[in-house]
Amino acid sequence: MDGHVQVLTTAGSPEEADAIAAALLDARLAACVQVVGPVRSRYRWQGRVESAEEWLCVVKTTAAAAGAAMTEIARVHSYETPEITVTPIVAGAASYLAWIDGEVGAGAGAPGPSGP
Repeated sequence: MDGHVQVLTTAGSPEEADAIAAALLDARLAACVQVVGPVRSRYRWQGRVESAEEWLCVVKTTAAAAGAAMTEIARVHSYETPEITVTPIVAGAASYLAWIDGEVGAGAGAPGPSGP
């Protein structure tokens, strides 16, 4: 599968978000994981409207690695039903997308941008 995607998940603490990021980077399933937060989430869960402070993880990866990244997020995540969504990147700077390709999977080593 060709292409690039962003995988989104939320975590209940900055420590959990960092653990998710580390697991994905260590397994070479992501080139970059941005942790944004805190964010306020409101959602319906088990028949009730809930509110929580969460941290959003924005994962930059390849379409080919997305399934494995989703599996790894689910393995590390503490939530019973974590948000894990995948959105295609339809366009981007060629050098940035090439950097993602070089960092994800076994073929690492392409020079990266000065900052993701």
